[in-house]
Amino acid sequence: MAALRQIAFYGKGGIGKSTTSQNTLAALSDLGQKILIVGCDPKADSTRLILHAKCQDTILSLAAEAGSVEDLELEDVMKVGFKDIRCVESGGPEPGVGCAGRGVITSINFLEEEGAYDGIDYVSYDVLGDVVCGGFAMPIRENKAQEIYIVMSGEMMAMYAANNISKGILKYANSGGVRLGGLVCNERQTDKELELAQALAGMLGTKLIHFVPRDNIVQHAELRRMTVIEYAPDSKQAGEYRQLADKIHANAGNGTIPTPITMDQLEDLLMEHGLMPTIDESLVGKSAEELAAEAAAA
Repeated sequence: MAALRQIAFYGKGGIGKSTTSQNTLAALSDLGQKILIVGCDPKADSTRLILHAKCQDTILSLAAEAGSVEDLELEDVMKVGFKDIRCVESGGPEPGVGCAGRGVITSINFLEEEGAYDGIDYVSYDVLGDVVCGGFAMPIRENKAQEIYIVMSGEMMAMYAANNISKGILKYANSGGVRLGGLVCNERQTDKELELAQALAGMLGTKLIHFVPRDNIVQHAELRRMTVIEYAPDSKQAGEYRQLADKIHANAGNGTIPTPITMDQLEDLLMEHGLMPTIDESLVGKSAEELAAEAAAA
């Protein structure tokens, strides 16, 4: 029996992480893999394309109704969707109240205790945004996720988030064994996007697993709450997700300990590719009036 692969998709909010992960996992299921998705985002949108649903009932909301998580059964929280992919959403508290990371910790502990991982080839954690909260870092910190795949783009903040997530991986790499599997660039059609993604991957000591091109068929599928793999299985975009799934499937044991960079290095990278103007440090902190005076005196 093959060893359980525990992977996680991290990335800046709004980068298309959940869409990318669900399409990739649907493609992995075509390879005969048995998959469990654990949604770790309070929006509970990590499984909607697999379940054809607006929002799955979450462990935290069901626990609140029942009294406690101990009052729940596995069948209460787990749904089965496309290609028999099992789906769970951790959920979170009301906005502005409590720690959303608590849902991640509660969910993973509950699922392990209830035997949710039995007979599974892949457990995939879909994790919100950046590693700034201990709760959301839980799959990394507790060595639950062995391979982290960071979804990013050529936009500066997406690259900044990828670097920050790498810092979180580095913090626990030696004690827990977690590794960075690679970067996945979800194209936003920014200038020199592929080159930037490849350069950042090199600086982080990893590889660009796949460059996912932008295609409106993704939006067409999402409007029907479906993955592209199910909606248009013969499309070019479905083929891109299958390539990504193949690469992840072949990547077992090839993760690396990342080498995060500084903010200055990130800015240098953008300047090197002509996407950020070189800063004249002599002008920093001077008002428009001061600059005008200096120009007149020159």
